[in-house]
Amino acid sequence: MPVYEFQCKKCGNKFELMESISQHDKHREKCPKCGSRSIQNKISSVNVQTSKKS
Repeated sequence: MPVYEFQCKKCGNKFELMESISQHDKHREKCPKCGSRSIQNKISSVNVQTSKKS
C-alpha cells in the first residue's frame, strides 16, 4: 500500500497516510490534528525494491 504525504492548509500540520490507491482517489482524507479536509498532497520520494536477477 502506498504512503501519501499531506499538509493541512488550515493549521500547517504535515502528516502521512498509508492507504490503497482506490481509497486515495475518493479524497476523504482529513488532518489528524484539526480535522480539516482542506489538505494538499505533497510530492515525496518513492522507494522501490526489486529482487536481484541472476
